[in-house]
Amino acid sequence: MRIPDTDRLEFHFMTRKDAEALFELDQDEDVMLYINGGHKTTMEDIRRISIPRLESYANEDEGWGIWKVTAKPSDTLEAHLYLGWILVRPMDFFNDEPAWDNLELGWRFKQAAWGKGYATEAARAVMDVVTAPDKINKASAIAFEENLGSIKIMEKLGMSFLKKDIHKDPLGDLELVYYEKVL
Repeated sequence: MRIPDTDRLEFHFMTRKDAEALFELDQDEDVMLYINGGHKTTMEDIRRISIPRLESYANEDEGWGIWKVTAKPSDTLEAHLYLGWILVRPMDFFNDEPAWDNLELGWRFKQAAWGKGYATEAARAVMDVVTAPDKINKASAIAFEENLGSIKIMEKLGMSFLKKDIHKDPLGDLELVYYEKVL
């Protein structure tokens, strides 16, 4: 699967070869605030946890994985500047009963990209492509209730509040808000 460029952004499917980019983004404590309380990720954690998790659900033909988002050349941004990424995987992938017809979208962007619409533009571009197959009925996203920036993106994508619940994950259970768009 390929995600077409938008007016400002380019997309590339990430693999273990992109470990350095994953690491770079996770070195900003503000970026990590609503991920793990603001702790920087070590390169060892990228190699030992992040990459194996990514590889467990990555399927480029389906569009599942992490899509690297880079800037197209403009008067304000250098060409191919790494801004962040968009995650796609079946909702509840790490549980006993993944929702194969419901794709979870997630995003993480550098502070320099915040407030400029890049995350919404990127998430919309990815969502439009990965949810096109008839077998996909919903697009969803989860976040901490305090993460108003992410919640605003969810709403701009046409998602509505579904519930506040415990999200079960092998890395730890968290109380999160769930947003969903029925397609």
